[in-house]
Amino acid sequence: MRRPALVRPALVRLTRATSAVSAATALAVALAVALAVALAVALAVALAVALAGCATDVTRPRVENSLGPVFANLYTHQQALLGHPGLTPAAVAAKASCDKGGPQVPDRGAGSDWICQLRWTDSAGKPQNGKFELQVRSNGCYQAGGPSKLVGPLTIKATTGTYVINPVFEFDGCFDTT
Repeated sequence: MRRPALVRPALVRLTRATSAVSAATALAVALAVALAVALAVALAVALAVALAGCATDVTRPRVENSLGPVFANLYTHQQALLGHPGLTPAAVAAKASCDKGGPQVPDRGAGSDWICQLRWTDSAGKPQNGKFELQVRSNGCYQAGGPSKLVGPLTIKATTGTYVINPVFEFDGCFDTT
């Protein structure tokens, strides 16, 4: 049975209107999905950048490579104050081996739980070994203190007869964090 001609244009108009609404809805859904994907990608990139920025620049090699030379320079200065000139940082040959917080803690990051074993040659040519405690800050600077039995007391008597601060009793150092 054929439909009357009057009904047919109404169906065509309804189909066209439904198609137009469906196309608009599909376009809106596609745009929403594209926006959601773009937002998710942007969020993932921002998170990756943020986490990369959280990576620490305080590492075991940086601490070790700084502590030895800083100590050697200050020890040379101390020995000159005590009347042992001519000692060079190269002759002191200070080498550090450091650990942060024990074997269960990664050797990176700022903190007051850095322990370094420092080996060096003293002014008499004898090898020395001492434990130094470090407080390392996130900017790469640290304070170190060693055993007074090996490095001497807080004040020492210089060759001039005056008492001066012992440069290796407790000292500061820094390393590059870039």
